[in-house]
Amino acid sequence: MARTPRTTRRTPAAPDTPRVPGREEAWDPAGLDDQRGRTVVVTGATSGIGYFAAEQLAGAGAHVVLAGRSPARLRTARAAILEQVPGAAVDEVVVDLASRASVAGAAAELAGLDRIDGLLLNGGSMAMKASETTEDGLPMQLGTHVVANVALVAGTLPLLLRTGRDTGVPPRIVHTSTGFVERLRRPLTDALRTSGFGLVAYTRAKALTEVFGFELDRRLRAAGEPVHSLVVRPGVGVDARTPRRAGVRDETVPGRRNPYTPWAQGKDAAAWPAVRALTDPRARGGELYVPENGVRGVPVRGEPRALAAPDRVGHLWRQLEELAGVTVPVPGAGSPG
Repeated sequence: MARTPRTTRRTPAAPDTPRVPGREEAWDPAGLDDQRGRTVVVTGATSGIGYFAAEQLAGAGAHVVLAGRSPARLRTARAAILEQVPGAAVDEVVVDLASRASVAGAAAELAGLDRIDGLLLNGGSMAMKASETTEDGLPMQLGTHVVANVALVAGTLPLLLRTGRDTGVPPRIVHTSTGFVERLRRPLTDALRTSGFGLVAYTRAKALTEVFGFELDRRLRAAGEPVHSLVVRPGVGVDARTPRRAGVRDETVPGRRNPYTPWAQGKDAAAWPAVRALTDPRARGGELYVPENGVRGVPVRGEPRALAAPDRVGHLWRQLEELAGVTVPVPGAGSPG
């Protein structure tokens, strides 16, 4: 099998690299800043966007921790990364996002690492049957795409904070959303309000993801804490345009047909917004990264949309904490409502 070139490593820029007002900085996915010495956790890392984000980060020198439900698939993903990036530092953590107990155990395991410089919250069920529920009785989309991630943030935030204080470089928490949230007609008012249509339930879950991600960053900034929270939308990534990886994307793995294939991108390119949010020294908390035309291409900063009224954000936050059975430990941060 032909091996793809490893990512070119650049000397990392200073973390406070200034921006030129009114001009979008170019970002090159083939020239990532050197990530050696950094540890990044990636959920949903056994396939698709999560796998390729992990591979690209490993290629730039990061120590990558793959998080996924299946031990066998984690081993396969690790082997695929090592095939592309010989000598890469890759570890595994088992987590079932549909089980609150499993998420709590994984969060405790991750909290035992020496450091976390990045947390990519990419995992979640793509089963579109609205009747499916998690082990704890939550709607599957809400439970795996939002509630589980709230619990992972709560469990790992103390280590993220310590890493930021020790290194002087704020770690990044990156939340994966979708462009479908632009079609949401009404502001969110209740985290438990869902839909009998799978795609609508998925869109509402991703809208809650954005509300939580941006509010997390607001609270971190209000408390003066050295961690950034960002949101990304990957655009459209399809199997037919995704590079082959043994056991991850090959003849042994069923591909999904997609009517958008002629003008979409591979899942390797769909990983770029997340990789930019995790590695670009010019990225800041509270930012949104999207493909340049909204569907595919090099990621650029987007304009976040207000998906909930300001006076409902605090209510939604408290609901998500209650559903996750946690309190997100942002010291001294206040709520807007």
